[in-house]
Amino acid sequence: MNEESINTFIHSVFNTQKLVRRYDNWYEKYKFAYLSEINAIEKIIPKKVSGLEVGVGTGRFASVLNVPFGIDPAKESLKISHQRGVEVALAVGENLPFKNEIFDYLLMVISLSFLHDPRKALLEAKRVLKQKGEIIIGIVDKNGFLGKLYQKKKAEGHPFYREAILFSPSEVIDFLEEADFKILEIYQTIFRLPNELKNVQQPKKGYGDGAFVIISAKKMVKYLKIKQK
Repeated sequence: MNEESINTFIHSVFNTQKLVRRYDNWYEKYKFAYLSEINAIEKIIPKKVSGLEVGVGTGRFASVLNVPFGIDPAKESLKISHQRGVEVALAVGENLPFKNEIFDYLLMVISLSFLHDPRKALLEAKRVLKQKGEIIIGIVDKNGFLGKLYQKKKAEGHPFYREAILFSPSEVIDFLEEADFKILEIYQTIFRLPNELKNVQQPKKGYGDGAFVIISAKKMVKYLKIKQK
């Protein structure tokens, strides 16, 4: 996916009030899927520390999970996020407008699939994270039943999926390890189609069964070797 196509996509979908509302209403329509995702993220997200959500969108996750800051390239989405109490900034994940090492953790839910350069975004995440800070990434597993459904919708030109690049958990793990993160925990949830859920799903460790996978990793600390005289 090139940068121009992403920018066009963001401005045609997530900067369009009608489509932003439609996107945001998904979380109401499929509330048990949404709450299952929240439930899984709560298993591993740090508590009572300074965090940033990259791709905060309408603030559905940051506002509930008490993530104080969020960035996104879509103004219309940020308006709703701000109304939900999140302090927001207009920016992209590949170029974060923050100083080095100021956040305890960084959250990315689905947004990895909409970045121009995921690897660069992970390096930016590492830059703004404190020593031993954590990154938490939520994805729809491209190899799972929901990932295959979304890829079909993408092929059909669905407005929310046509530019999305889905990843498998193993691909995300490789990205993180390339960026010098150490994997901590992996959870999965949503074991049935969202419209079939009648209650909140309980997350379980690992991946391969659940449609939504959450991966946490820690920024590795590198020590300089001092020569002995």
